[in-house]
Amino acid sequence: WRRHPPPPPPPWTGSGRVGAHSVFVYGSLMQDEVVRTIIKRVPPSSPALLPNYHRFNIKGRIYPAILPVQSKKVAGKVITGVTDAELQILDEFEDVEYVRTRVEISLTDTSETMLADTYVWADAEDPNLYGEWDFEEWKRLHMKDFLAMTHGFMDGLEQPESKSRVETYQSFMQEIQQPGTTTTTQVEI
Repeated sequence: WRRHPPPPPPPWTGSGRVGAHSVFVYGSLMQDEVVRTIIKRVPPSSPALLPNYHRFNIKGRIYPAILPVQSKKVAGKVITGVTDAELQILDEFEDVEYVRTRVEISLTDTSETMLADTYVWADAEDPNLYGEWDFEEWKRLHMKDFLAMTHGFMDGLEQPESKSRVETYQSFMQEIQQPGTTTTTQVEI
């Protein structure tokens, strides 16, 4: 029995749309400005639900994690028409903290189900996960800082020795922390 090499990747087209993907997003990527910063456009999207998962806060972070939890559901949206190249950029952005996973979601407007990729927290036993992350609270309190960090990460990707998203996030948050407090300053972009 001999193992065969995987088939070659699909040929690229001028539009870059070969292998268009659907991606379920549930955190900072629900904000169009974040998506535009990362992949340079805002693909079509629809509200969607991911059953049997829970969206957690992460101690010391301003972005969420999801993990499988029976009888729970995560509200988010599905971004459609994501190209292979854009999916690769999203993989780099989500970094090693997340594992891209194929899930079945339901569209909120029609209840139609479909398969989509999403990013599941890699450490299912992480003691830093707690409660439930709130998108509206994130927009009010952290979106500007997160967008500034995202711009820094994307600028860094173009450098020969770029930092991971986790390293970029950690150094950015250290820079904006005021000594002796746990609040961050508002950063204008």
